Amino acid sequence: MGVLTGRTALVTGASRGIGRGIAERLGRDGARVAVHYGRNEAAAKETVTAIEAAGGSAFAIGADLAAPGAAEALWEEFDRHADGLDVLVNNAGIGSTRPIGEIEEADYDAVFTVNVKAPFFILKHGMGRLRDGGRVINISSGLARTAVMPGNMAYSMTKGALDVFTRDLSKILGARGITVNSVAPGIIDTDNTAELLHGSPDGWAGAAALSALGGVGAPAEVADVVAFLASHESRWVTGSWVDATGGSLT
Repeated sequence: MGVLTGRTALVTGASRGIGRGIAERLGRDGARVAVHYGRNEAAAKETVTAIEAAGGSAFAIGADLAAPGAAEALWEEFDRHADGLDVLVNNAGIGSTRPIGEIEEADYDAVFTVNVKAPFFILKHGMGRLRDGGRVINISSGLARTAVMPGNMAYSMTKGALDVFTRDLSKILGARGITVNSVAPGIIDTDNTAELLHGSPDGWAGAAALSALGGVGAPAEVADVVAFLASHESRWVTGSWVDATGGSLT
């Protein structure tokens, strides 16, 4: 039996990239996984199929996290499939690569809505569904603690806010035995980073040079860290910021 057998997990933004890697790993560990998607239902169903093909259980739920009332819509979908939650992974997010001199208010508002407001209200409306002894894992970023890419300032700011949310929420939920932690990836090879890594001859090498390990991570690298934080073995870890950058901050 897997370490998460009998438990239910929800991963936001799980139709692709890091979110899909996390969802598939939690499914292999025995959790029944709610695969959230914003717009790409077909990709979410592919994730569900992959989890089921590996012997796991999953279902897809849709909610546009940029829309008003997104959190309530997400939980309405979730409640059609499950009656409680053990592991919540706030992974969904959007980027912003416009420097401060070029970014417009609408772009700024959009990235904060999805990356900060959505997790906040997902927890507000979801705390009653989260079982005692559960896990909350927020996907942050190494950019919250380094200025290596200052052009991504607005995005980095959202992840800094998410880290504050993590620390404060750990105090609120600690009495129920619920742990709350942030995981901070570095540059991960996904479709979101395809232009950076594969758009120029030296893109991959430049990204790898930022890592103490001399490489670029895959979604599985992040998923393995999340899997530990979702397990019983992490029961004494909470309010923490876990560096999963491959040493990009060294």
